[in-house]
Amino acid sequence: MKKKYHSDLQRLRKMKDEEIDYSDIPELDEAFFEKAVIVLPQPKAAVCIRLDQDVLDWFRSQGKGYQTRINALLRAYMEAHSK
Repeated sequence: MKKKYHSDLQRLRKMKDEEIDYSDIPELDEAFFEKAVIVLPQPKAAVCIRLDQDVLDWFRSQGKGYQTRINALLRAYMEAHSK
C-alpha cells in the first residue's frame, strides 16, 4: 500500500464514530431491506495457464491484486464477446 493511503487509513482508524460525517449517505429503512438481495461472489477456480513472461511481469509490477486484475480483463473480454 502506498504511504499516502496508509497514513489516511491510520487517520481514519483513529476517528471516533461521532466525527464521521454521514450526511451524504441515505438512511436504510425497512423498504430497503425488503428489496435487498444477498449476492455471494462466485468461487474462484485454481487453474494453471501459460502466459508470456513479460505479460506476467507487467501485471505483477502493478502490485497486489494482479490476479484479480487479470480476471477482470478476461471477464470484460468474455462479456464483450458474449453478445
